[in-house]
Amino acid sequence: MYKKLLQVPKGKVTTYSALAKAVGLKNGQRVIGRIMNKNPYPVVIPCHRVILSNGKVGGYAWGGKVKTKMLAKEGIKIKKGKILDPNIIYRF
Repeated sequence: MYKKLLQVPKGKVTTYSALAKAVGLKNGQRVIGRIMNKNPYPVVIPCHRVILSNGKVGGYAWGGKVKTKMLAKEGIKIKKGKILDPNIIYRF
């Protein structure tokens, strides 16, 4: 699954649901969330690029503010904890 996440380019995001489906986990969003939380290489494997299906940034092991800042550094516009441009969602 980390390998699949590496396909999401800088400046794009995917959802927990889409990532789960991409690796064959039907309704595996929560499993994906738990695995992302345990990411041993957060600098290399961009788990900050995984968001909720409703466009909200969602949680992050180092806090939502850190995740929001990381996404903003990649040019992703966020307002009130939500991604503004739905066109940046990466589809596998």
